[in-house]
Amino acid sequence: MSAALNWDREGRIWPHREASRFVDVGAARWHVQRMGAGGTAAKPQMLLLHGTGASVHSWRGIMPLLEENFDVLAPDLPRQGFTRGHPPDAMSLPRMATAIADLLDAEKFDPAILVGHSAGAAIGLQMALDHGFDGPIVGLNSALRPFPGPAAQIFPAVAKLLFVNPLVPRLFSGMASLTGDTRRFLQRATNSRIDEEGLACYTALLQNSRHTEGALAMMANWDLPGLRARMGEIENSVLLVHSDNDAAIPLDWAREADGWLPDSRLEVLEGLGHLAHEEDPREVARRIEHFAKEHLAKAR
Repeated sequence: MSAALNWDREGRIWPHREASRFVDVGAARWHVQRMGAGGTAAKPQMLLLHGTGASVHSWRGIMPLLEENFDVLAPDLPRQGFTRGHPPDAMSLPRMATAIADLLDAEKFDPAILVGHSAGAAIGLQMALDHGFDGPIVGLNSALRPFPGPAAQIFPAVAKLLFVNPLVPRLFSGMASLTGDTRRFLQRATNSRIDEEGLACYTALLQNSRHTEGALAMMANWDLPGLRARMGEIENSVLLVHSDNDAAIPLDWAREADGWLPDSRLEVLEGLGHLAHEEDPREVARRIEHFAKEHLAKAR
């Protein structure tokens, strides 16, 4: 097993390094970035949650656009990126939501709005169900739909088998090191084309077996059928923003999820892939801000 990502080594290339801090909560050490906190006027607080296998770098284009009007906090999820100290059994959807809630308590951060990409959107909905978050939620290319039929049981089982084999994360990271082909891998998996800065970060992540182990642990413990069964209980206003060229999560799956949520609307981004917020951060930030202002004004 390779060493964990090192902030003084791999972290030197991370976007917005000056906005990073490390926060200890129990045995865990979180890497977070925060922008827009200062100034004389208090701003609404916004939480950003990245998807499986990513890190805070995925928000590099959006955070500087949002910080003018929001106090924005983005953590690396447990066992991913530069966050460490969470045990493997902490990677289920409910326990990850609890871990995020504990981080927010430690930081005295009370978000008025939550934005999640892919699996991050599922964590946001779980926080609404289990931890009383009642603000608006934006899901970007959200991973909310369970695999259909027998795949719902097969895929988590396969992920679990891969996770418990200590050679597998190292194999994945070794393949990334040998091929050096992050660009083609991301294009194939997501149908997105991102900038060189983002590609460099994904390359560092994919080449690190500790990080790939964390992503596998998350997949192995994910329970989307459990979330699906409770979606009718979610009272939050939800905006689902989904790309029509997403190779990871079909647009039809987003349409289904939109129908499961009591107060939801779906907006389609044309010509973008699963990493739309990295391809066109300005357009995605515009939609987030419009939805936030619309719903936060109603809450006053």
